[in-house]
Amino acid sequence: MLDPDLAARLKRTPDGLVPAIVQQHDTGEVLMLAWMNDEALERTLTTGQGTYWSRSRGELWVKGATSGHTQAVKEVRLDCDGDALLLKVDQVDGACHTGDRTCFDADQLL
Repeated sequence: MLDPDLAARLKRTPDGLVPAIVQQHDTGEVLMLAWMNDEALERTLTTGQGTYWSRSRGELWVKGATSGHTQAVKEVRLDCDGDALLLKVDQVDGACHTGDRTCFDADQLL
């Protein structure tokens, strides 16, 4: 169960989720954006593996469980108003579901 003090600080979407920005811990490269519910956050904090809520599948998923592209979580931060998380990870291979290193390499808009 998620620590009640931490849970009280989270500002969730109506469906109980908090966005999680995932960043490579040593380079600062932004890898992906995912969603976490309380259980995903608790599992991430206790196991040290990036665990998220899949909005499309409606279930928890551990990053790399099927692909081998794992995330060892080095640090988790809550932003100043409690509505976003920052995970600093050691990413093995690609973070994106396409296999790319980052989800943010498709289109540069500006």
